[in-house]
Amino acid sequence: MATGNSDAKLKRDIGLFAACFLVLNGIIGAGIFGLPGKLADVAGAFSPWLFIIFGVLILTIVWSFAALSSYFTSTGGPVVYVTNAFGPMLGFQTGWLFYAGRVAAFAGNLNLLFDYAAYLWDAASPGLTRAILIFVVLLTLAVINILGIKRAIQTINVLTFLKLIPIFLMIMLGVQYLTPEHMIPPDFPKFDDAGEVVLLIFFAFTGFESVLASAGETKNPKKTIPYALLFVFVAVTIVYFLLQLVYVTVAPPIDPRAPLIGLGSSLLGEYGSTIVIITVIFSILGNVAGIAIFASRSTFGMARFGVLPMWFGKVNEKYSTPVNSIIFQAIFVFILATSGTFVQLALAGTLARLIAYSICILALPKVKKNADPETHKNALKIPGGFIIPGIGLLVCIFAMTQSKILNWQYLIGLVAVGTILYFINNVLKKRAAE
Repeated sequence: MATGNSDAKLKRDIGLFAACFLVLNGIIGAGIFGLPGKLADVAGAFSPWLFIIFGVLILTIVWSFAALSSYFTSTGGPVVYVTNAFGPMLGFQTGWLFYAGRVAAFAGNLNLLFDYAAYLWDAASPGLTRAILIFVVLLTLAVINILGIKRAIQTINVLTFLKLIPIFLMIMLGVQYLTPEHMIPPDFPKFDDAGEVVLLIFFAFTGFESVLASAGETKNPKKTIPYALLFVFVAVTIVYFLLQLVYVTVAPPIDPRAPLIGLGSSLLGEYGSTIVIITVIFSILGNVAGIAIFASRSTFGMARFGVLPMWFGKVNEKYSTPVNSIIFQAIFVFILATSGTFVQLALAGTLARLIAYSICILALPKVKKNADPETHKNALKIPGGFIIPGIGLLVCIFAMTQSKILNWQYLIGLVAVGTILYFINNVLKKRAAE
């Protein structure tokens, strides 16, 4: 399907390697550093196998998105898919749901970053100094993003290496303590709160969609993005499994809010906890750098499709980047991150993404039908027709039923804001046409 004129101004600097890093940073953010202790509390020795079970289930969602992405070359991701299938109104709401979810996660992760940094530096605790630090981080990411997608990707690549090395080191050092008995899954545990388990694991796997919105800046996106999604998701599932297995085998009891600090101390000695804290900081920086690319390209894509004011679609002539969308995002995230409501918004954001996932999966049959013969022939094929996407849809619906009323209330508010912006844009377009 054709690329719009706005995309023609963007540079296709994202290759397969960089696309994989975008997916990797979208998934591996803050979740893996808080999840092991909580999962061990509710599932014990069986907890590593929950990553395998849910990894397979969530793979059906990722596979559906890989198929969708193989039909398009333009910037915008989900908003493009749903607009093609169901029209601009639902396309906008889907794009807005993803945008709100990712921006809320951006704000929440920045606060978590400084929560960990406060272990090493008291000034990073909540207060004026933290607000200034958040501003500096957002300003730095915005400048890097404006200077070009290539520089932004290079920054993410560096942060990825810095965060993955300690994770792999803990896995390699911990494997020596594993025995065949550890690899055999014990009896399936009884959960006091199955909904909590579902949402915890789902949270750890969300974010894979980060790469989708940058299709207009990706080389051969119909091939690159599907391969990056599937390969990295499977790899991350294996990493999660091994890290959780090492954790339940080696780690001493410690504050479940920061479980890997105890694992780091056990495996890396007296400096292990410091290494883990630094790893968390790099991990979250890489995660938010990826979100900065995805979210800003989402509003750019919505402007391109005429559902947000064209102010969001402005491209910097010198650096070929969506400068206004980047600036707006930085301001929005700063307000959320310093407002004290980021936790509730992050929970509502997870729910928003579940709904957006569902809408995108429902769009797949229509996208296939609307595709020209050549595009359909070269698109990624899913074995079994719509069976795998159907399972993915059921997984999303089941996860949504685990959300609390407060999450739905925040979500309704976010949808209302998006709807108002949509109709304001329509009024502006009508006035411009008169």
